[in-house]
Amino acid sequence: MTDGEGLAAGYDVLLFDLDGTVYHGPQPIPGVAEAIRGLRARGIAVRFVTNNASRAPGDVAATLRGMEIDAETAEVSTSAQAAAKILGDRLPPAAQVLVVGAPALEAEVQAAGLTPVREVSPDVAAVVQGHWTETGWKHLAEACLAIRAGALWVASNVDATLPTERGLLPGNGSMVAALKTATNTEPVVAGKPEAPLFHTATQSAGATKPLAIGDRLDTDIAGANTAGVDSLLVLTGVSTAADVLAAVPAERPTYLAADLGALDQPADDLTPGPQKGWQVDVDGDTLVASGKGSSDAYALLRALCHEAWQSGVTDVRAQDDLAAKALTELGLPSSR
Repeated sequence: MTDGEGLAAGYDVLLFDLDGTVYHGPQPIPGVAEAIRGLRARGIAVRFVTNNASRAPGDVAATLRGMEIDAETAEVSTSAQAAAKILGDRLPPAAQVLVVGAPALEAEVQAAGLTPVREVSPDVAAVVQGHWTETGWKHLAEACLAIRAGALWVASNVDATLPTERGLLPGNGSMVAALKTATNTEPVVAGKPEAPLFHTATQSAGATKPLAIGDRLDTDIAGANTAGVDSLLVLTGVSTAADVLAAVPAERPTYLAADLGALDQPADDLTPGPQKGWQVDVDGDTLVASGKGSSDAYALLRALCHEAWQSGVTDVRAQDDLAAKALTELGLPSSR
């Protein structure tokens, strides 16, 4: 990166989502380690903000270092920490909390001065639920009984899916949905799209102008908007080009790019709006795209988003071969 140039230069801390943004399961996304090293070399603070409650911050930092991504434990903020803070604020000291989740979530509950348990009893004051690959019917059954008896229910996050190197797998939100159906109750949500994770991570860096970076419209981007934070959506994880075209106002990013290489690009070039080299017109219920010399598919997507968000039209037609090629790269069907 060159000093004073690129999107990152306008912010004093970058808040990175992990799953789908920095890595897919055990595999780092290409270019991430280099991008983060470049930020640190320029004195820009980095924080890792994740909805995954299954691992302790120290373990997350160690995993990142194993991928040659510089990270310290204090730079990691998890939804397990956010959930434990909610519980600590609402419950008396040593209150029993039934944990549906990983040992890391249990440890955060204990660190908040509460008593984690795994089975329901009349003394259980709350249920906390976070992602854990071992969660099964017996865990949900215990939680169901406690919630139905009136226990406070806190979910670390409600991501329906979890991006991995094998594809999208069930996330904590899928397990939360099962309990919502069984109890007819809504949980208090601790992680994204709520704001606390963003504020806590920003404060930990002593920063005032954060940029949130993520791959999910419904958590990363919606959470940034809730927190009043600028955001960059990268299409390396869950949300697709079609998703961002149809995004509701609360889930629209400030910037849009293919991947973290965008941190080197000027901010204005990454903002959804008219793009040099592309023409997008609204023809009835169709967006008509034509190339005017550009081959950058993601520039076309930013132009399409500009028109789609104003008109509500999301169907796309390519007017020429250049546009057709770009739409194919974006995975957008064309009526041409």
